Amino acid sequence: MKNTFGTAVSLTLFGESHGPAVGAVLDGLAPGLDVDEDYIAHKMDLRRAAGAISTGRREPDEVEILSGVFNGKTTGTPLCLAIRNRAQNSGDYADNYGLARPGHADYTGFVKYHGFEDHRGGGHFSGRLTAPVVAAGAILTAALEKRGVAIGSHILRCGGVSDRPFSAAGTELTNDLRRLNAMDFAVLDPDAGAAMKAAILKAAEEKDSVGGVMETAVTGLPAGLGEPWFDSVESLLSHLLFSVPAVKGVEFGDGFGFADLKGSKANDPFVTENGTIRTKTNRNGGVNGGITNGMPLLFRTAVKPTPSIFRKQETVDFLKNENAEIEMKGRHDPAVIHRARVVVDSLTALALADLLTVRYGTDALRGD
Repeated sequence: MKNTFGTAVSLTLFGESHGPAVGAVLDGLAPGLDVDEDYIAHKMDLRRAAGAISTGRREPDEVEILSGVFNGKTTGTPLCLAIRNRAQNSGDYADNYGLARPGHADYTGFVKYHGFEDHRGGGHFSGRLTAPVVAAGAILTAALEKRGVAIGSHILRCGGVSDRPFSAAGTELTNDLRRLNAMDFAVLDPDAGAAMKAAILKAAEEKDSVGGVMETAVTGLPAGLGEPWFDSVESLLSHLLFSVPAVKGVEFGDGFGFADLKGSKANDPFVTENGTIRTKTNRNGGVNGGITNGMPLLFRTAVKPTPSIFRKQETVDFLKNENAEIEMKGRHDPAVIHRARVVVDSLTALALADLLTVRYGTDALRGD
């Protein structure tokens, strides 16, 4: 099992959904980075379940820092954080063990780990593991913000409702990101947000769920980050984003829209203004040849509908090797996209922190 990502700055995840705790170890951090526990708590709040559009599992998600921080600063040694699980209800899963929940990793996990896996609540495969991702990501996001790098995502589409896309590069985009990072339900158009929430509630009433698409933007990145081929900016980010259990698609810039364009439209013309080189358009999402070009980094992430729904579904009993039916019990989200937004931002921060440190050295996150 591979639970670590990163070359210079690395993140290791541990724990299971219904075990005593989930957590993470951040290694490769420069000494002297600020660790603001209030800021971490704010990011955890953005992931927290709230209201009828989220699961009934309500976890306090208090982040316990076990090592790597002294007097509010990183020491440069491995930073270990833990989040205790306090609202498990394992009985919801006991009766259905052996029944492969459609869209989940019950069957594949059983095959890979020969039945020794902790299956309760999805175990190590659970979205519960995104909690320590967000806690670790908050530390990295704060360090990036001090370098002038801003990250933000909004729900571009959910339940058949579309938000407006990001503004073009400049002050408008910066203002968009600032507003989003203070919002529980991240949309740029309040009316679209209200319609999305209504669609989520309608799906819940129908014992169903909905998915959607997130759009992410990053400003303040220097040109020159990333490598051609296997460690391109797109490669590293896609690797991380596809690690999120609900993510099923990633596209950069115009993405699949390029298929319907001619080269004369798809290319971004280069210009120089006041000694700064930029592109007039940003169809390529701020990346050329796998390397940042100084324009805002833009990508979209497709999030599938929550697989745990309360309708009767066909499946198999993989212990008996026979066809069966399953009807879910427990507490499940009718949509996860609004909670996944901060997860995507956190993983983006990890990728960028790693890229900056690889290029400029350990103290890159200090701004040295």
